[in-house]
Amino acid sequence: MRGDPKPLVLLDVDGPLNPWAAKAPPDGYVEFRWRLSRWSRKTQHAWLNPAHGPALLDLAERVGADLAWATTWEDRANATIGPALGLPVLPVVGLRAYEGRPGWKYAAVGRFAAGRPLAWVDDDFGLFPSAREAFLQRRRDVTALIPVDPATGLTEEHFAAVAEALGT
Repeated sequence: MRGDPKPLVLLDVDGPLNPWAAKAPPDGYVEFRWRLSRWSRKTQHAWLNPAHGPALLDLAERVGADLAWATTWEDRANATIGPALGLPVLPVVGLRAYEGRPGWKYAAVGRFAAGRPLAWVDDDFGLFPSAREAFLQRRRDVTALIPVDPATGLTEEHFAAVAEALGT
């Protein structure tokens, strides 16, 4: 017998996990740097809060959800952000194929999350309001868009909003 579909918690990196708009790292955040390849001198950096990894894993367990990346970092999030936070390899919403289209994240997330309750943390929900509203109207499952200020990143209030949206 098949049960209800497992909910999803979708994570954007820049904004929620990496408060890029802050003038200095918020309390609890530290800077991480990665070299993108052994052939390049280019590095990428992010301010991350190491407490977010265990908190996200606990949240997912409490609400019975799967965590997944919904970020332009795509698979790089599994190679950089995930290990820095102590997260396992997570599924990735393929956003790049939709880049450049109006409301590009919504189309990719709609396909990825089809038939599953969803709580999505992102700092870009104010962009493309008509695409956002169309996405919400098409969804038949619980759908919570949890906006995060990119100057502060995830807070306890965001974790509580995800838990409430997914029924705990």
